[in-house]
Amino acid sequence: MPGMSTQTELSAGTPPAEPLAILERWLEEARSAATQPNPNAMVLATCDADGRPSARVVLCKGVAAEPGYIAFYTNYASRKGRELAATGRAAAVFHWDALHRQVRIEGPVVRAPAADSDAYFASRPWQSRLGAWASEQSEPVESRSALERALAAAADRFGAPVPNARGSEPPFGGPIPRPSHWGGYRLWAESVELWIEGPARIHDRLQWRRPLTAAGESFAAGPWSVTRLQP
Repeated sequence: MPGMSTQTELSAGTPPAEPLAILERWLEEARSAATQPNPNAMVLATCDADGRPSARVVLCKGVAAEPGYIAFYTNYASRKGRELAATGRAAAVFHWDALHRQVRIEGPVVRAPAADSDAYFASRPWQSRLGAWASEQSEPVESRSALERALAAAADRFGAPVPNARGSEPPFGGPIPRPSHWGGYRLWAESVELWIEGPARIHDRLQWRRPLTAAGESFAAGPWSVTRLQP
């Protein structure tokens, strides 16, 4: 692009030793730049047991550079939840167009500890917590009215006001516990690619890989190796 520097933090002859600390910093810089509404949005790709892929946008809710995973939350019974149960693997892409940066992550996925899921669920607006009870995500529904009835039933169950599109409900501080079908996942980074746009499409593109060995509900990680890739 015109005026773009040919030198970036990925241009040096000796690449950074590991990539996830850079991802953490890039996320914070994207938040500070405020060039898009959800700077932590990422495309999450999964596939079913027959290899048929699907992708959707979810929000990254945490980066643990050490030991090396990213966190997101969803309905376990949704299509992505079913596909994660079938294959145990996923890929994610962050793209900040205005900052000329992209990150790709691939690896195994495990459910987050229940305590993590409980804590994050409790931090959500009460309207979103009701929605998690009302929606059987990815399942067919006969009408919008049926969804609204399910939401009203969830509100009645917990003694909450019924949310409306105008957002003018009174405050509600009552308990809405996390449903068992909803919670977190950790995508463990087995492969990470950092990309910075360059002039004449001569981008900086580096890929890190490391071995992961299953250790209960976690992984033991080997050292990173890094390779520069052609754009």
